[in-house]
Amino acid sequence: MKYNRVLIKLSGEALAGDQGFGISGEILNKISSEIVKLHATGCEIAIVVGGGNIHRGVAGATTGMDRATSDYMGMMATVINCLALQDSLERNNVYTRVMSAIDMQEVAEPYIRRRAVRHLEKKRVVIFAAGTGNPYFTTDTTAALRANEIQANLIMKATKVDGIYDKDPMKHKDAVKFDKLSYIDVLNKQITVMDSTAITLCMDNNMDIIVFNMFEDGNIAKVVNGEAIGTLVTKKL
Repeated sequence: MKYNRVLIKLSGEALAGDQGFGISGEILNKISSEIVKLHATGCEIAIVVGGGNIHRGVAGATTGMDRATSDYMGMMATVINCLALQDSLERNNVYTRVMSAIDMQEVAEPYIRRRAVRHLEKKRVVIFAAGTGNPYFTTDTTAALRANEIQANLIMKATKVDGIYDKDPMKHKDAVKFDKLSYIDVLNKQITVMDSTAITLCMDNNMDIIVFNMFEDGNIAKVVNGEAIGTLVTKKL
């Protein structure tokens, strides 16, 4: 393997599938089956899941809700998604730990960096819930922060498309795919891969990001093995 410890960033919207909200059992099983295959290779896996399929903090704030309150609601939404993913993985005999940035001992362990690393060393899949525990920070930033804390080799940004394009490939047939981008290019071109805080944190700590289509069979293992899948965001091209 080229990468032996990775952090996978899943959007909450991905879990909703075509229904547009909530959790699709079919999509959940598809995602967990890909993670199970990767786990079988011996790769150490951490996961950050968004909550947009249930509640988005920014969206709530646009309707007049207090931003901090809306963000905390979004953090609770991520916990629901993390527990659903944990259940799906453990039904496939993969040991997991959900670690929450907000204390809720009845359903998740508190996030402690050294404990998270130890779980990974024991080949448990670690799922980080409740964002950073602070409002005004997205789960993209959580992914960048946790990846650096656990000294992951790579952030794998799972999407429905096979990389980063100059425009939406779902709407424009002439969209051009990038094989590689620098952090500066992403920031300067305002490409919505991850928010600017997350990109800056990755840039400052040389944390590479690969954006890829997780819903194509075998892609997740191909990324870990170093195959040219998706778009690589890195410091130098």
